[in-house]
Parts: sequence; structure tokens; C-alpha cells
Amino acid sequence: MPRPYQPSLLRLLHGATALLGLAAWLSGLVVYSRFDGRWGRLPLNLAGDWIDIHGSLGVILWPLALLFGIYAISLGLRRLQRPGNAAALLALLLAVGSGKLMNEDWLRQGELQHGIYLLHLLAWLGLALAVLWHLGAVLKRGGPALARSMLSLRTMPKDQPRHWAGQIRRHFAKPG
Repeated sequence: MPRPYQPSLLRLLHGATALLGLAAWLSGLVVYSRFDGRWGRLPLNLAGDWIDIHGSLGVILWPLALLFGIYAISLGLRRLQRPGNAAALLALLLAVGSGKLMNEDWLRQGELQHGIYLLHLLAWLGLALAVLWHLGAVLKRGGPALARSMLSLRTMPKDQPRHWAGQIRRHFAKPG
């Protein structure tokens, strides 16, 4: 059976988004534990300005998530039709979008009642569940080989970074 292959642009955008998203999710957990904690707290208190760290990760994640979203609705549309993939992307966009609408001083001032903050918390929870669904679906569909194909650094001769612009042009030049 041939090894699964994922396009290199997909792997780059997916991998960078996943790593940054995980860092933002974990820093959000620290922020939540320190400033809110109504549904539980971490057993440790980490030093640092975690609101600013979390916000900075969100600022970096915003354009990356946007690029990944554009890729998903164009070159990756076939993959996006799988519910686990779509749910993870929608949860990411909701988490990042609601985070952009928040005021970083709300939590410092104990203002936990804002609707956008609640939406951000729900998106954060939804993202965790959607990523678990996404990973489960990947393992069910292709097993460890499919999961490993997303981590592979191997590229096909016609799938080098210098070919990405041509791949995008060809996709949008297709009739229909």
C-alpha cells in the first residue's frame, strides 16, 4: 500500500497553525486558571504576564489562521468536506475571532460577564473537542500512516515551495 502524501503547503499551514494554536490554547488555560477559574483551576500558579503572552500568540495566530482558512476553502476544499476537519477550522476561527474582540483589561479587572468573553471560552472548549474529533477521524480514516504524513518533511518533485504559486493559479484557473 502506498504511503499517504499531503501537499507541502497544507502541511506547512496546518503544522504552524496547530503548534501556534496549541500554544495559545495552553496559555489560555493558564490565563483562565489565574483570572477566572469558575469551572476549576490548575494546581500550580505560573509566573509571568500570561494575558499578554496569550494575546501575542493570538495576534500571530490571526493571520496564520486566515491563510489556513483561505487554503481550506480553496485548494483544500475536498478535505474541508469532512466534518472533523470543518469543525476544527470553524472552532479555530471562532476562538481567534472572538479573542480579537476582547479587551485584555477585562480579566485583569475581574470583568467576567462580557458576552464576547463567554463566547471565547466556549470557542476554546469547542476547539479542544473539535481537535480531538479531527484527530480521531484522521486515525480512523487512515491510521497512524495518515497522521504521520502530516508530519513528514518529504516533498514530491512538483510540490516544492517554488511551485506553490503555480498550484494556486491553476486551482483558480479551473473552470467551474
